Amino acid sequence: MINVDEIHFDERGLVPAIVQDAATREVLTLAYMNRESLARTLETNQTWFWSRSRNELWHKGETSGNTQEVVKIAPDCDRDAVIVLVNPVGPACHTGAVSCFDTGTQQPALGALLDQLYELIQSRERERPSGSYTTYLFEAGLDKILKKVGEESAETIIAAKNDDDTRLTAESADLVYHLLVLLVARGVSLNSVAHELVRRRKGQSESGT
Repeated sequence: MINVDEIHFDERGLVPAIVQDAATREVLTLAYMNRESLARTLETNQTWFWSRSRNELWHKGETSGNTQEVVKIAPDCDRDAVIVLVNPVGPACHTGAVSCFDTGTQQPALGALLDQLYELIQSRERERPSGSYTTYLFEAGLDKILKKVGEESAETIIAAKNDDDTRLTAESADLVYHLLVLLVARGVSLNSVAHELVRRRKGQSESGT
């Protein structure tokens, strides 16, 4: 890590911070830090920035849950810009995209799609609209949901064994949907799952596997 005192902030008291995924090295966003936000980032190991539009500090993921665990911060040769390597929990961009930079090849962020589907399933659990398959699952109870997860798991395995990519894609989507229903039924959040995946990735990186 770096020392705040070695950074050359501009006349506004800011330094550009280029945020990259520590695993893939994909550039996620370009933001700005002032002395306080950089100090908080170093203290908490999560990214804090200075919002030029709102003129205030902001903690990435404070409201969305899409936090960024800091792995390393390194200054450039002039000490007037920094690279921030992170393990992201969810998309970096407010649009739901993995990165704020559109290279023309980006696909819809799976994390954002899962968040939207999870929230829809939560609303079905609360409101129980008639005619909804999700409502049927919740009213049938946990054993029915578990049975469907098991059935979809088996169908996914069969599609994979049959070397049918189209069927495998469809069955995988069914499995993910029913797994989300199960998570909602048990009150387990996607953030909990994401944090566990980040914990495991960090452990693999440290062990060299």
